[in-house]
Amino acid sequence: MLLIVFADNFLQLFIGWELVGLSSYLLIGFWYKKESAIKANLKAFIVNRIGDIGLLLGVIMIFVFSNTLNYNEFFLVLPNLININISILGFSLDLLPLISLLLFIGASAKSAQIPLHFWLPDSMEGPTPISALIHAATMVTAGIFMVARLSPLYDLSSYVLDIILYIGILTAFLMGLVALIQNDKKRIIAYSTISQLGYMTVA
Repeated sequence: MLLIVFADNFLQLFIGWELVGLSSYLLIGFWYKKESAIKANLKAFIVNRIGDIGLLLGVIMIFVFSNTLNYNEFFLVLPNLININISILGFSLDLLPLISLLLFIGASAKSAQIPLHFWLPDSMEGPTPISALIHAATMVTAGIFMVARLSPLYDLSSYVLDIILYIGILTAFLMGLVALIQNDKKRIIAYSTISQLGYMTVA
């Protein structure tokens, strides 16, 4: 997590991102003889790999069009990328909103936002200290941090900001309701965590 926080380029961010994901995957499956724990860590692994594909595609596009992976250098060339369109499968798409959306797919998987939220409640199959670590200090906050760190990019992608806002509202509201009907204490904490992450996404 420290590598993500202190990174000044997208390569370091991605390496830290993958190390956090790998560590969390192994910790969730700590009780490796327990079938439910194995299913939970497999679910977390698959969902986060989906997010990683989005993140990796976004980083590749950043390098291709800006010729740098450094945050500050990328932010300096952002004004030159505003009017660039690319064609994908016959559709013309604005470059910066597309990059923003791909990066947010990675963030939403890591921070358990709808529709990539369902891995987090099952991650409570790990020991309680591990669940507390994942929910409070490491994995789930990484996505929110990345979006905040890349705010100059998102400021130029207004309709992606609208998408992020609606996803955050939906996550906060629905997961708060789901938490109210849970009987298991750890799952109540999991769903309330997702709800609070939704509030953070809105902010």
